[in-house]
Amino acid sequence: MSDRLLIFDCDGVLVDSEPVANHVLAEELRRAGLDLDEATVRRTFVGLSLARSIEIASERLGRPLPPGFEARLEQRTADAFRRELRAVPGVAAALDRIDVPTCVASSGSRAKMRLTLGLTGLLERFEGRLFSATEVARGKPFPDLFLHAAASMGGTPSRTVVVEDSVPGVRAGVAAGMAVVGFAGAGNADELASEGALVIGSMDELPAALARVREERS
Repeated sequence: MSDRLLIFDCDGVLVDSEPVANHVLAEELRRAGLDLDEATVRRTFVGLSLARSIEIASERLGRPLPPGFEARLEQRTADAFRRELRAVPGVAAALDRIDVPTCVASSGSRAKMRLTLGLTGLLERFEGRLFSATEVARGKPFPDLFLHAAASMGGTPSRTVVVEDSVPGVRAGVAAGMAVVGFAGAGNADELASEGALVIGSMDELPAALARVREERS
């Protein structure tokens, strides 16, 4: 396999899951006694693993979250995905124009990726090439997940590009020695750019951004 590689985050990059998941998370946190609005939930938790998010929420609450919190959150989120989830606009067409090996590396579990990619018709494009933060010692913003994915795919970090929509994800890609394209679909272009990402505002721009990265690194 070529040592060139393109790694996609899943939530917010391939599937438009963040608004749905953030709404459910905010509701469940309020039920547990931690009253955060959805904007704060997004700033605080997007890009992090569920385990790390629960740690942070417990720290802010000053006590552990109630028994069954994680299972209830996962079930409610999955139910909401089945009702509402869509692919990120333009991502299928962008994938059709990409000529390098691809994979997905997400803070979510493989089961969650299979659910969301399956619901949006994208799973077959990445079957057998899904990597989860549950497989490494440290999740984003550490580089472990992206390095694991690249090694599994035969990719070289200096010739790998990551597509991310969160600050922790951009930091992880930069720490791994990879170029990062920041998808600012949520209006966070300045944040992503300040962390070192080449920012795009729509998936239509992705092939051109990849060509620009390739030129800069050649």
